[in-house]
Amino acid sequence: MTDNLMKYDQMVEDALRGVVRKALEHARDEGLPGDHHFYLTFRTTAPGVSIPDYLHDQYPEEMTIVLQHQFWDLTIEDEQFTVTLSFKNRPAELRIPYDAMTSFVDPSVKFGLQFTVDSVGSINVPTIRPEGELIPIPDDVAREPVEDSANEDAEGGDGSDASDGDDNNDKDSAEVVSLDNFRKK
Repeated sequence: MTDNLMKYDQMVEDALRGVVRKALEHARDEGLPGDHHFYLTFRTTAPGVSIPDYLHDQYPEEMTIVLQHQFWDLTIEDEQFTVTLSFKNRPAELRIPYDAMTSFVDPSVKFGLQFTVDSVGSINVPTIRPEGELIPIPDDVAREPVEDSANEDAEGGDGSDASDGDDNNDKDSAEVVSLDNFRKK
């Protein structure tokens, strides 16, 4: 077996992170159309991640945020993005390098990408999964308030911004995009 001197895995990783970056740019520039919304899961201890201490205490290893109705100051850079969200009516700025991300899901169209972090914790490699296998979304997803009153139960009904673990039908409906689908084009 020859060494992968071309580093194709790194090229694929960069391309898939580019999909996330483009989706975030669209959300920044034009908003999120229809029912589109994003679940973004990231390692809170990864290099370059900046979140308030109270959130790090609550999510010491991994955190999932949702960009849907209420987010502010979304700034997109080549290696990271910054966004302000509200947690229990308390604004917090989060800086998240794309390398820290473990998954990106838009459940409205059943689209998802999942990454794994190597043992060093600095390189993401796309996970190849069978078509149709779902990306699990943690029950304790941190999300901003939803304007739709039908979702009050998912928000705890107390005005809090973090989910209390109630069922959310979208969380189990996203499919992982397999690399084979890209190869067929």
